[in-house]
Amino acid sequence: MIQDIAPKIMYNQFRKREETVPVPEDTVFCFEGNKILCARNEDGELYFPSFREAEESGIGERDVQYLFAIDTHRYYLYKDYGKHRKERLEGESPIPGYGYEIYRILRELLPKTECFAAVTAYHLYVWYRNSRFCGRCGTRTVHSKTERAMVCNACGNIIYPRISPAVIVGVIRGDTILVTRYAHRAVRTHALIAGFTEIGETLEETVQREVMEEVGLHVHNIRYFASQPWGFESDILAGFYCDADPDEEIRLDMDELDRAKFISRDEITDEPSDLSLTATMIMNFKKGNV
Repeated sequence: MIQDIAPKIMYNQFRKREETVPVPEDTVFCFEGNKILCARNEDGELYFPSFREAEESGIGERDVQYLFAIDTHRYYLYKDYGKHRKERLEGESPIPGYGYEIYRILRELLPKTECFAAVTAYHLYVWYRNSRFCGRCGTRTVHSKTERAMVCNACGNIIYPRISPAVIVGVIRGDTILVTRYAHRAVRTHALIAGFTEIGETLEETVQREVMEEVGLHVHNIRYFASQPWGFESDILAGFYCDADPDEEIRLDMDELDRAKFISRDEITDEPSDLSLTATMIMNFKKGNV
């Protein structure tokens, strides 16, 4: 999955600003809405600007925010919503030689270490961008000096990174698994039942509710499989398998899905990517591990 970068290790603990002065080789991620600043080499592979290149373009130490390190390599976020944003046109690159591409392009990024780093950076970018003002009193927030949080000095409100819990569900019936396809989305590969956990709800209750809402099936024997950070949507995903009652018919929620059917292990082709929990769960079923 996207987070499987061993033997490399991500160190995402909070560090004080004086401990995180950028050096020329550090990576700087730049985002604009749902786009990321990148370039491609002769082989078509994506890469991102270094702090040296950012500095040569007028981006200073105070314009970047330390995010995390993978092994000894450090990653920063260009805080592109202040003075530099006012000086540039929308879509204009702040660093020569680089251009913006839709962030979904990160799903094709290799090595996986860089993919995980870029997606996690996007997760933090969205939170920083959306937390510049206090939701309680409207005052401008500042970075905490003791933890990863935005703080309102006027009313004392503390804003922590947004992480939304959601479930991915492999519904099993005999020797088949339920695969779906989202309505009104460009993604046409196999999907599983999925949804966000509501307030006051356990993860297991989310599984039961989402399956009932999307395909009208009762399920039991709910068992946990694995979890995954999914920075594309600021989620933490929890994967579960469960068993469907044998005789119920699928009643499709056409607002959510345009297809849902049970398929056998032999009908499953290799998933195009091993990044997602969904693909991992489908292939785990195909291999007979469920």
